[in-house]
Amino acid sequence: MSMFKVDITRPDGFTYTIREFRLEDLERVIWINRTCLPENYPAYFFIEHHRSFPKAFLVAEVGGEVMGYIMCRVELGFSFFKKATLVRKGHVISLAVRPEVRRRGIATHLMMYAMKHMKEYYGAKEYYLEVRVSNTPAISLYKKLGFQIINVIKGYYHDGEDAYLMAKPAEE
Repeated sequence: MSMFKVDITRPDGFTYTIREFRLEDLERVIWINRTCLPENYPAYFFIEHHRSFPKAFLVAEVGGEVMGYIMCRVELGFSFFKKATLVRKGHVISLAVRPEVRRRGIATHLMMYAMKHMKEYYGAKEYYLEVRVSNTPAISLYKKLGFQIINVIKGYYHDGEDAYLMAKPAEE
């Protein structure tokens, strides 16, 4: 199975690459996680997701440098949309893009390809994620991609902030 890689060029000429995470990206991904998000994970957590769901762990490169990533897994659980039905659910664990390259479509493409891969390679029938209620840019991105707010999880984050649980069915 070949490694997934796609080059994207915006109308303004800005170019980036979305590709599968490789172990040599680990330090950079951890740095992006630490500098962009309050939720930080140990190295083994990233490695575990890479080993279990390599097609759903993607990075974005700008000028040969990793500037964003998305890490997902697929779980079996009750559907958010079909009562009392067990389904494979794609869980977006972590998504981050460096501030200097935001608002250029990188997060959108990371999400689109990760969802496509969770469905194609791991049989996901729906997707879900948790997002800080204060993270307006992320919430609008997820809504644009068809996610809806399912629930509020009180005190979800370490600092006590609530999270929205957002989900969407996979396109047939």
